Amino acid sequence: YKEYFNKEKIWEHYNYTKEDTETSGTSSRWVVSILIVILCCFIVLENLLVLVSICRNKRLHLAMYIFIGNLAFSDLLAGLAFMANILLSGGTTFNLTPVQWFVREGTAFATLAASVFSLLAIAIERHVAITKVKVYSSDKNCRMVLLIGACWVIAAAIGSLPIMGWNCISDLEDCSTVLPLYSKRYVLFVTTIFTLILLTIVGLYT
Repeated sequence: YKEYFNKEKIWEHYNYTKEDTETSGTSSRWVVSILIVILCCFIVLENLLVLVSICRNKRLHLAMYIFIGNLAFSDLLAGLAFMANILLSGGTTFNLTPVQWFVREGTAFATLAASVFSLLAIAIERHVAITKVKVYSSDKNCRMVLLIGACWVIAAAIGSLPIMGWNCISDLEDCSTVLPLYSKRYVLFVTTIFTLILLTIVGLYT
């Protein structure tokens, strides 16, 4: 595990995957980064307003609004995670250890996964509410807790897989070009999961 704390590993992987390390300080990159940070700030504030509205209005303390609140919370965290990702990218990337790099990327992956799973949970809840005769059955709260809990447990698991060992630190040929410390198989795995979830959501709403 010593290589997980070796900053030279970041250089090695970025150089191997032919990532351009000379353009990290260009003005165009800074402009794009600033725009993304502003967008992330808007996302955070927007979802914070949703959470405050749900918390303050007792009429919104229903299962569906709790699911919407969970989605807003995951989107808020995603905004913060991607903002941190941008601020720690560019030239700053090469001052990170692999562990710090995995935390940076893993947090973004986990919050994005939580957001996607929250959309799936909402779709499942709406489908069950429409197809069941008793919309407000006794198992409503149990189902809500299980769905929301599953969202965060699975999202955290997906985001932490690389730091737990599913990475390409010991196999450069397996490295992703876009995410140089991530295994191509892991990126394909996550992409496949997100695609299947989105197809499932479309199927449920249909």
